[in-house]
Amino acid sequence: MPHTPLHDWNLIPTEAIALQKRLAGRVERADRLDPVRHLAGVDIGFEQGGEITRAAVVVLAWSPNDGNEFEVVEQVVHREPTRMPYVPGLLSFREVPAALGAFEKLEVKPELVMVDGQGIAHPRRIGVASHLGLWLDLPTIGVAKSRLCGRHGEPGPERGDWTPLVDGSDTEVIGAVLRSRVKVKPIFVSPGHRVSLPTAIEWVTSCLRRTKLPEPTRLADRLASRRG
Repeated sequence: MPHTPLHDWNLIPTEAIALQKRLAGRVERADRLDPVRHLAGVDIGFEQGGEITRAAVVVLAWSPNDGNEFEVVEQVVHREPTRMPYVPGLLSFREVPAALGAFEKLEVKPELVMVDGQGIAHPRRIGVASHLGLWLDLPTIGVAKSRLCGRHGEPGPERGDWTPLVDGSDTEVIGAVLRSRVKVKPIFVSPGHRVSLPTAIEWVTSCLRRTKLPEPTRLADRLASRRG
């Protein structure tokens, strides 16, 4: 699955921050989705003490009117040397290059991508899901296990309950704190690119099954955990 290069990756942190500020203005927070036939889940991690970045992508067929809604049609793991040391707020510069390498190996193009990480719920409004969405020009949603920025109340106790994640003096809503399972800590959902917050919440909720994470990122996490 080819993509058009967006920028160079060989940047020092100050250059990367300046680039984030420019790219954030290109992130689309309104819905621009084609009919979804395939969803992808993305999980990105590190090996060998952070020297190697590992990206796992699982593509699922979406059949809401079928009893078997999630059929795995393709899965890829891609490894490559890590491009940038860990710098708070610049995680996408470590993670996205390997994710792009994984997407290049795909034969099936998804219409929607869920990423284990932040979307616009980021200090400069461009987390890994937003950054990846800009590179791929695909709708993306960030599904994170913890908060990076913003403040929120406690969501209700039932599955599907959520409360806004807000940031800034103008109380900008940058995501949702979603209860994905009863009596389990919530997850943090934020638009990545070409997806509104209500649509992001709707899709993540639709993809929940018996575990805390939606199926696309859960399966990507499971694939990424395999060795070899």
